[in-house]
Amino acid sequence: MKRFWKDLKNHWKYALQSAKSELKSEVANSYLSWIWWVLEPFCFMLIYAFIFGVVFNGKEEHFGIFIFIGLTGWEFFNRCLTQSVKMMRNNKSIVTKVYIPKFILLISKMFFNGYKMMISFGIVAVMLIYYRVHITWNIIFIIPIILVLFVVSFACMTFLMHYGVFVRDLENVVHIGLRMVFYMTGIFYNIETRLPQKYVSILMKGNPMALIIGSMRKCILYGQTPDLKWLAVWFVIGILVSAAGIRKIYKNENSYVKVI
Repeated sequence: MKRFWKDLKNHWKYALQSAKSELKSEVANSYLSWIWWVLEPFCFMLIYAFIFGVVFNGKEEHFGIFIFIGLTGWEFFNRCLTQSVKMMRNNKSIVTKVYIPKFILLISKMFFNGYKMMISFGIVAVMLIYYRVHITWNIIFIIPIILVLFVVSFACMTFLMHYGVFVRDLENVVHIGLRMVFYMTGIFYNIETRLPQKYVSILMKGNPMALIIGSMRKCILYGQTPDLKWLAVWFVIGILVSAAGIRKIYKNENSYVKVI
């Protein structure tokens, strides 16, 4: 882990600048530029709010904000994992010419997606003010919740990046797996009120994204204290899995160049 912290200290600025460059290039040829970063999640929220709020008669209070918080957390996780599978191949021109710790590519992508997530949370803040939602001091728990989200995402990304080099079909498997997790995470429904109690505990404790998104809604929308115990459990799990993933990457980074 000493090598990890040394490499992170030496290359974090590269990760930040790389994320900034990618953000600029993404909107370089767009008429609406960065406005798309606001329109895209907002439009998805309207679609889900109509389908599940009107068609399927969703009864959650402030249903639009409820869905938007779920989409914000999920989109960060989903993008990070799907992009990590082809990370090495998409950065072939870099990794085959100069040495860079491979996990830095993952951190750069997390900066990139994290910036978009912060924009979405800005929209959430505007919606909370517009609908006059009562805010409590429990909203500060969003900081450790996002930290858990980053750690869990990074843990998954390390292994997906590694095996994505050797297993070309992994991308399709990940898409299918994430779609299943999406419906088990409660993006457009409340797990704690819509499912039988015997399944609630399993999903909220065994699915970290269900726990994280549920915790976001509790502290932001309902002014409640999230389940700090299980957030801490998943934080520790994320740290341990991340350490194992980093070790695997260091051990195999010379073979990546040969394979790609």
